[in-house]
Amino acid sequence: MDTFVIVGDKPLKGEVAAGGAKNAAFALMAASLLTDKECEISNLPLIEDIFRMLEILKSMGVKADWKGERTVILNAKGADPSKIDEKKVSLFRGSVLLLGSLLARFGKVEMPKPGGCIIGARPIDTHLDAFRQMGAEVSEGKKITITSKKKAGDALVILNEFSVTATENVLLFSALRKGKTVIKTADIDYQVQELVKFLKKMGVRIEGSGSHTLVVHGSEKLKGASQKLIFDPIEAGTFILAAAATRSKVSVKNAEISFLELPLKKLKDCGIHFEISLEQKGRGTVTVFPWKSLKIDKVQSLPFPGIPSDLQSCFGVLATRSKGPTLIHDPLYESRLKYLEELTKMGAEIYFADPHRAIINGPTQLYGTEIKSADLRGGASLIIAGLMARGKTVIGNIYQIDRGYEKIDEKLRKLGADIKRIKE
Repeated sequence: MDTFVIVGDKPLKGEVAAGGAKNAAFALMAASLLTDKECEISNLPLIEDIFRMLEILKSMGVKADWKGERTVILNAKGADPSKIDEKKVSLFRGSVLLLGSLLARFGKVEMPKPGGCIIGARPIDTHLDAFRQMGAEVSEGKKITITSKKKAGDALVILNEFSVTATENVLLFSALRKGKTVIKTADIDYQVQELVKFLKKMGVRIEGSGSHTLVVHGSEKLKGASQKLIFDPIEAGTFILAAAATRSKVSVKNAEISFLELPLKKLKDCGIHFEISLEQKGRGTVTVFPWKSLKIDKVQSLPFPGIPSDLQSCFGVLATRSKGPTLIHDPLYESRLKYLEELTKMGAEIYFADPHRAIINGPTQLYGTEIKSADLRGGASLIIAGLMARGKTVIGNIYQIDRGYEKIDEKLRKLGADIKRIKE
């Protein structure tokens, strides 16, 4: 297991750019199963989770050809879901999006439950309930088996929660389904909006994009499509928060401002000064400047347009520099706060109220020590903690971080960070 070794307490300086959005890529890759024509996806990040999704697709017979460094052409004409690599499915959360596309194309899907980060219970009950509302038969055991009825008319789906992947799965299932499907309580985050754009290009008529009610008019046959991925708002947000936490002047390029509005407002409210230079609609460069005083009262993660759960841990690290108590509340996942246990080893003063809430009392100086990344986003926040800390920090289990951030150590070194990857 590789480790990161960081010598911290040094400001950063320079420019860094976010890459393509991995979480948006998964649904587009799954959508390629809806047609026997070629689909092209560009601006892909070269990270473990993308490679794993490609491996799962190829295990079913999907052809995947690279066109340049970051563009892949997928052809699912010869796809056979019975050959799916079940071991990889059970280790990878993104595989849940195969349920909707395989069910739409083949009328039946059977696969193990998906895996993913250790951030608490992540049931797919909302997905299965939605499929049932659309007339599918669902059985659960060691594997999930879903069968759709041949005759399908109009359907109304009311999702039990704002779930990105459940919304995407219903969109994928609806794409080849006869009749009209109305989806209520639909999530509207960037991943969903990217999938809607892609499905429209494939020939699906969708109304209500960007709202919590989507109306899908399916088509029996879809064409191929091509799309350049949106840049990753979470990666951009991670670098913005890293700059704030290290009191640095850093410019973060490719920031999707329209999906970062509340996190940026939160930073402004607590005393962080930054400037936004828009280069095209909704996207630009955020330049963060060193702050003089910092006060964060509360950080609560919520579905978009709230503060993303994926950025909550970075705010938590920043809160160790805030004057007085900061309440960190993540109502979505009961193990999202595990990174705080590692921060206590570094000297942070933290009080846990319950699995979803903790109070960070600051400011406190962090000190380098040996810590371990339990999940992808928590791991990224621990890198920020290492950059803030005095002395040497050693972070283990960095495979979790590599799953979502392409060469994050190299990007940080270009900003002046003293971070090394030690291969075991």
